[in-house]
Amino acid sequence: MAAHGVFGTSAITAVTAQHTRGVESSFVLPLEEVEAQLEAVTGDFAVGAAKTGMLATTEIVRLVADRAPEFEFPLIVDPVMVATSGDRLLEAEAERAYADLLSEATLATPNADEAEVLSGVEVTDAESAREAGEAILETGVDAVLVKGGHVPGETVRDRLVTAGEVRTFEHPRVGTEATHGSGCTLAAAITARLATGESLESAVEGATDFLARAVRYYSNVGEGHGAVNHAVDLRNAAAREPTAEAVQRVVDRFVDRDVSRLVPEVGMNVVGATPYAESPAETAAVEGRITRTLEGVHPNRGVRFGASSHLADVLLAARESAPELRFAVNCRFDDEIEDVLEELDLIIVENGDSSEPLDGVFADREASPVAVITRADVGREATTKLVAEDAETLADRTLELCDRLE
Repeated sequence: MAAHGVFGTSAITAVTAQHTRGVESSFVLPLEEVEAQLEAVTGDFAVGAAKTGMLATTEIVRLVADRAPEFEFPLIVDPVMVATSGDRLLEAEAERAYADLLSEATLATPNADEAEVLSGVEVTDAESAREAGEAILETGVDAVLVKGGHVPGETVRDRLVTAGEVRTFEHPRVGTEATHGSGCTLAAAITARLATGESLESAVEGATDFLARAVRYYSNVGEGHGAVNHAVDLRNAAAREPTAEAVQRVVDRFVDRDVSRLVPEVGMNVVGATPYAESPAETAAVEGRITRTLEGVHPNRGVRFGASSHLADVLLAARESAPELRFAVNCRFDDEIEDVLEELDLIIVENGDSSEPLDGVFADREASPVAVITRADVGREATTKLVAEDAETLADRTLELCDRLE
């Protein structure tokens, strides 16, 4: 919630002893303590939206259902009913009590297993997800987001079902089991966005994007599977200025040294990616590139985000297989440069077809390449692209290449 610019508070229903390998034990708080927390939170804060998590018992489900008609804010119900192992977490009476709670809710966010419990429909594809969502709508809930994380396939499809409409939000499945907390994270993100005034569809779209990146760049903690990384967007935003400054330092070194010998006819650029960059808009580069002049090399304009397309795409493709790579530069390529690259004993790969995605060039290698060669072809200038984990290393390699040529 903090990552979405709101202040999150809570009413705890149960205390668990758990880690990345599982839950060791749990203790349900007395009903009067849960009620006291609800009174304290709603009696003091200007609540913009709320979500439920593990309500634990029939009595707590009923307590929240009884209080929900008083809420003057959107209520998101995340029906925590089925463990990842497939085990049912609630007694049948508590599952039935959810119907009353859902009748007061803005949105329900069941996964495939929970949707089956609530609807009796086994969710295996788009049609069954729609059927399950429509069945759950009969409880009186305004909308249902049937999550697709538990449904097999290369693509995760979350389906937002409302009266007369189904909208699908798609993301490539991330090859990791570090998804601890993903359901709660998604519901919390939707809740936070609704609290700031977003529409339901906009909140769901933004929250699913947020979760996809949080899973992609998961936190590798504990001895079991890791957890989703809630701080990805915050850390990415915090890294923008330092990344741009690092690119500028590289450019300044190139200007001071005069790397004219390495500048291609199309111009040179230096690109820096934020730690979790996934688009050119999250990469800093020289606007208008670096060109040769009579006095040496000169950047046409300043460093800004989104200033590069081609070189940024190269770096982003490399990061698919080697996410530690954050900086890149494009240089001239000829026979002499090829000889020096070999003398420097760098890991070099050749990208024969520039139309092919570069992620395949970097995949399935024990060590990531630091130089990618593209030879000349009709309408295509030969280039060398150097990549590195940090700006200093990129600059050092480039300047060493320049020194060796002279």
